[in-house]
Amino acid sequence: MLTTLQQYFGFNQFRPGQESVISTLLNGQSAAAIFPTGSGKSLCYQLPALHLPNLTLVVSPLLALIQDQLDFLHSKGIAAASIQSMQSPAESAQVYKRVSDGEIKILFISVERLNSERFRAFLKKVPISLMVVDEAHCISEWGHNFRPDYLKLASYREEFAIEQVLLLTATATEKVIQDMATKFRIALNHITLTGSYRSNLNLSVVGVTDEEKLPTLYPWLLSRKEEAGIIYVTLQKTAEQVAEALNRQGIRAIAYHAGLGNEQRQSIQQQFMNGELPLIVATIAFGMGIDKSDIRFVVHFDLPKSVENYAQEIGRAGRDGVTSECLVLANKNNLNVLENFVYADTPEKSAINFIVNEISHTQGDWEVLMNSLSSQSNIRLLALKTLLVYLELEKVIEPAYSYYADYKYKLLIPENELVAKFHGERAQFVQTILATSDKARTWYSLNFEKMQRVYQCDRGRVLTAIDYLAQQGLIELQTKQMTQVYRVYKEKIGSTLCDELAQRFSEKESSEIQRIHHLLDFFASDECLNLQLARYFSDANLQQACGHCSVCQGHPAIMPAIKALPPIQQFNASELSASISEKLGEQNSVIMKARFFCGLTTPLFTRLKARQLSGFGMFEHYRFSEVIAWVETQK
Repeated sequence: MLTTLQQYFGFNQFRPGQESVISTLLNGQSAAAIFPTGSGKSLCYQLPALHLPNLTLVVSPLLALIQDQLDFLHSKGIAAASIQSMQSPAESAQVYKRVSDGEIKILFISVERLNSERFRAFLKKVPISLMVVDEAHCISEWGHNFRPDYLKLASYREEFAIEQVLLLTATATEKVIQDMATKFRIALNHITLTGSYRSNLNLSVVGVTDEEKLPTLYPWLLSRKEEAGIIYVTLQKTAEQVAEALNRQGIRAIAYHAGLGNEQRQSIQQQFMNGELPLIVATIAFGMGIDKSDIRFVVHFDLPKSVENYAQEIGRAGRDGVTSECLVLANKNNLNVLENFVYADTPEKSAINFIVNEISHTQGDWEVLMNSLSSQSNIRLLALKTLLVYLELEKVIEPAYSYYADYKYKLLIPENELVAKFHGERAQFVQTILATSDKARTWYSLNFEKMQRVYQCDRGRVLTAIDYLAQQGLIELQTKQMTQVYRVYKEKIGSTLCDELAQRFSEKESSEIQRIHHLLDFFASDECLNLQLARYFSDANLQQACGHCSVCQGHPAIMPAIKALPPIQQFNASELSASISEKLGEQNSVIMKARFFCGLTTPLFTRLKARQLSGFGMFEHYRFSEVIAWVETQK
């Protein structure tokens, strides 16, 4: 282990926790590593991958994160690759070929890649030593950014017969750790938790009104003018406004958010990494996978979404071990907005009924196009995926397979030359694929039904063949319209199912609201900030006050009084909702109007272009329950 560490990575010793995780893996066991951001989680699979006989498959949530890892591994002479949507068909085909030939040691994919029938068929033919799940807290619905697709990873492990798993995350509460260990059958003594406390980070919270935020920030930033830093905000427009205000004060800053073009975002990120651009004002779209060691400060201009998000975001500062500052400008003004974001993800009971009704009227398997079903049911995409996972847990549906509805290919050599590369039955099989495909001028489309009538073979063999032709550079392959197919068990649809599902969403909603209040209590507390974090993340390493956070320094945050809003009763709901009521037609309900006034988007609002109507988001700072009550009284 130490020889490999020195030879490939240039280190003489391991960081805390790394050696025990790596030893567990090399002894043939599964493991989990819960280390703070920037403390070397990646080495826990990079080093074992060099010793394991077969492929290490890394499931990661973000392309930026994957690219950084690839660049690093390539610089160390380690054969690694990724398969992702940004690649050209020829690039993907090359990766498939190198993985098949055993040349690649580490393959990175996004979790969504596993929805591809073609990719899963490919993986079944590849021996895999280790599956690595990065940001593993996403598999738990009690984690802070649960991703339903992650919930399927445990079953994929069985499907691909992967013996060992490594789970990596920076933040996990006791409940999430238990959830992860159970789902992946990891012994609790193989979970290494190094602790969340980092002594070089000075945590400070200052209670300020919204109007005081910029005047408080200017002098603080001027004393750190040449240092690299990130300022986090909630909204895209706030990122633009804050960057503009700082530039007017002579502090060079640039906004970064998901609304910018892909190339522009990449360019900003690159300039920041290179040190050409010291200060970024960003939404949380920025930062994951940013492995810049000399970030000297992280400012939260707006409150983070949760304690877990806060821990992850400040973890980007001071990775080189040098003292760095983490400042939060806090007030409770946005409490209602934060709560309303949670309510926006809870589907209405009628929408849940719609989905259950769809399932109960399905003949045979249920085929789902997610965007289309989201639009029809008026359930936001993430909430819809969560609902489908709940239905899987209730054994009402079971994912059978997913496929692209459309497989198109273009010949890169003449048809007769392509067929001539095969002999006997295989040549006949390839000839039949070509003959039964629907032909346009340049592109062929696979026609599985026609193929089935002419040649008795399963769909999987056709996909394997098409995949092989693409890997060999004989065709260019394109796929689109992902369809998820579920087996349906109607006998499991009881009379109380919809109520139980609605209750489950209600519990999730309460859990998220609780999380927001916990966050506010944490920042307003007069107890050591680091000690509170350690307790939250079950870290027994820190047993006393840190001595260097703003509370320990004698400056606990005093939250300013919340500015009173004008009484909502003074507004006329009937008049203000006339335009949206007309557009909603049959779907004109109290809840929908309340969502409109609170600026909570839904698939239906997107379709109706509701954002352009006057009144949209007019009461975003009011509590959702208060807006509902107001709409109800003025029906």
